[in-house]
Amino acid sequence: MSSPEAKRKYARLRSNASATRHKRIWRRVREWIASSGFFLAAASSVVITALIVVVLFGESWPFFRAFGLVDFLTDTEWALDADPPRRGILPLVSATLVTTGIALIVALPLGTVIAIYLSEFAPFAMREAIKPSLELLSAVPTVVYGYFALLFLSPLLKVVFKWPVFSWLVTDLPQQNMLSAGIVMGIMIIPYVSSLSEDAMRSVPMLLREGSYALGGNKFVTALHVVFPSALSGIGAAYILGISRAIGETMIVAVAAGRLPHLTFNPAGSGETITTYIVEKTQGETPYGTPEYQSIFAAGLVLFIITLVFNIAGYALRKRYHQAY
Repeated sequence: MSSPEAKRKYARLRSNASATRHKRIWRRVREWIASSGFFLAAASSVVITALIVVVLFGESWPFFRAFGLVDFLTDTEWALDADPPRRGILPLVSATLVTTGIALIVALPLGTVIAIYLSEFAPFAMREAIKPSLELLSAVPTVVYGYFALLFLSPLLKVVFKWPVFSWLVTDLPQQNMLSAGIVMGIMIIPYVSSLSEDAMRSVPMLLREGSYALGGNKFVTALHVVFPSALSGIGAAYILGISRAIGETMIVAVAAGRLPHLTFNPAGSGETITTYIVEKTQGETPYGTPEYQSIFAAGLVLFIITLVFNIAGYALRKRYHQAY
């Protein structure tokens, strides 16, 4: 017969083993719940994207079937109310590319220079003051940017183009023009480019900078020839984000660029972008199932494809120049 003390020790051991087993089971349950939640969060983005594609294709297919995909992609006029109706997407695409191009000409150089300065040259106190101030630009409502372009920048550009130095460039600048809209769009996306590019540059190991200094390079040479190439994948991601943000911008171009769809690459003229057309049709009473209603989804599908192409290009760029430290 075992002693009472031995029985108590045996009972305690069994109790401890049972508690440990329950803790192990509960830990596995919690890990399963957490992993399932993470999987659902990741899968939801794929499912939502797939549903968007299905809706765009489903709603735009009757439009393509009625008017023809070839005419949609090649016709140089967009006038569904005309007789016969013209249904070429090229005028909307041209205005979208012009405003986006102007925005990138403004945002990419300025954003990159600001990122290099904040990462490599600015004192800590100045960096902490400048970076939040830049990020405030992204918090300004886009409709405010639109009216800033319409009521301030366009009149200013009219005065500038009357100077003898610039008068040969533009003879007549309308109040609504793609140039002012593109410039303000560029100002708006500077924080996206500068902030992400600066983060990418600051992630470059100090060892690479010290190696450049040891070889006789100064700060400028190190920033330009060592830090910038090493952070190129992150900087490319910032550029792609800026491009996607510019392509999808709505209110600035709707207010300041105009609503006249015609094929032109002249930034001093008015033009209607894809997003402006979508806003114009959704604001009115467009009956369901009509060609005007279906054209909204056709234009949205083109915008989705353009953005997808740039994102794929950005992914290829990141993969090509990615460096792990």
